[in-house]
Amino acid sequence: MAEGLRERKKRRTRQHLSDVATGLFLERGFDAVTIAEVARAADVSVNTVYNYFPTKEDLFLDRSSGIVDRLSRYVRGRDDGESAAEAVLRELRVQVEGVSPTVGLIEGYESFMRVIQGADGLKARLWHIQQEALLRLEETLLEESGAEPGDPVPVLVAGQLSWVHSTLMGHIGREMVAGRKAAEVSREALVLLDDMEDLLGEKVLNYARRAAE
Repeated sequence: MAEGLRERKKRRTRQHLSDVATGLFLERGFDAVTIAEVARAADVSVNTVYNYFPTKEDLFLDRSSGIVDRLSRYVRGRDDGESAAEAVLRELRVQVEGVSPTVGLIEGYESFMRVIQGADGLKARLWHIQQEALLRLEETLLEESGAEPGDPVPVLVAGQLSWVHSTLMGHIGREMVAGRKAAEVSREALVLLDDMEDLLGEKVLNYARRAAE
């Protein structure tokens, strides 16, 4: 269904607010900027900002829904004959090898990370997002494996795959903040993924393997 005029206007307004706020946060730091200043810079009312973003953290981490569902999406989209872990590792390698912005391999990511590092509220929200993603992955593995409710294995596998993702993102973030080039960080991150795969047990690597048709 084609996007209606009202929906398109709302999407553009949301994007405008996010862009204006992000620019202010990058320039002055997260804690130094108020919602009132964002509203004034965007030429809207404070209520309009809150209508689109319930909290100031939402303005900066406005794409968190994609992060929450990322690993679950990889698992649900795994190929025939592929396990959950293999799908996650494959997709992460594609993103890293392609020097993709989705894993922080982009110029300017260091500025984004510095804003987070300088604000306790953003660090807390990021931790909450990671926990949401972990719970979503646990639910997905439970469904995709056909395990009985209460089975601890989906929880344990989700924890291992979440560790892979968070370790990868942490490494990329640190190296980009240190001023490294994205292409260099990409090559090192591929080696890191290989090392982490070697540390995963066979039970994890083979879990929730989709039957080949």
